[in-house]
Amino acid sequence: MESLGVALITGSAQGIGRAIALRLADDGFNISLNDLPSTRAELDVLASEIASKGRKSHIVTGDVSSESDVQKMIRSTVQTLGSLDVMVANAGICIAKSILSTSTEEWDRIAAVNGRGTFLCYKYAAEQMINQGHGGRIIGASSISGKQGSPNLPAYGASKWAIRGLTQSAAREFGKYGITVNAYAPGATETNMTQVVGIASAVNPGDPEQFYKDVRGRTDVGRNGTPADVASLVSYLASKEASFITGQSVRSTPARIVHLIYCITRSPSMGAVSTTRTSSYLPRLCTIYAMKRRI
Repeated sequence: MESLGVALITGSAQGIGRAIALRLADDGFNISLNDLPSTRAELDVLASEIASKGRKSHIVTGDVSSESDVQKMIRSTVQTLGSLDVMVANAGICIAKSILSTSTEEWDRIAAVNGRGTFLCYKYAAEQMINQGHGGRIIGASSISGKQGSPNLPAYGASKWAIRGLTQSAAREFGKYGITVNAYAPGATETNMTQVVGIASAVNPGDPEQFYKDVRGRTDVGRNGTPADVASLVSYLASKEASFITGQSVRSTPARIVHLIYCITRSPSMGAVSTTRTSSYLPRLCTIYAMKRRI
């Protein structure tokens, strides 16, 4: 199959980013892979899988919150693979804490990776695409937490709201160059981030899988989303067929579950965690299911 062009995916070592890289390779794109240097082994495995599909790949490690790293990532991609046609700013982090318990350092780190990182990817990808002169696709990672505020995810949610606004502004600025800018907003997606931030284990330390089962029971389709579901949406947004869609943050979630709130109570005698599903905010210790994977 003739190549459709070159796609660069940040945060692609695992989870949603990995699924996007494989899906766009299946679609016919050559793939540039980015993640932190510590994930190099995972990126090497992914590059081999992409090669087995008959597509070229390139690895460039770096931190998306660093302007020089993002510039290097795009420059290296173009030098090695020839162009940049699709930019997927997927990298992001999440910390599940209340406003009162979130430190300034934690807030700044989430803002740096999720907010500034997306801004830098949009900016320098657009600059390259404008210089190439044949348009392109820029796709960011928002979240349902970027459409409705969530207790215990204030910094994460604020960063995802910021990505929605940035996406709309970028779409209006870059449209005249033939560049569309959209974002995907996953809902309950089974990725590593849930366990990384400790939400599943906080709800049920002995059986995190029960957490997923409870969430599945709250969805219209009887299951949680998967990274492949999100990758399918990105595949469409990256396609020629999506040329009339721009400035949108598209949900990847069933209608009935937007946020599933668990109120956690501890047994005074046993210290065990129990959960109560509720549709209202209760004045108890609450946590929420988060959906996107760490870079």
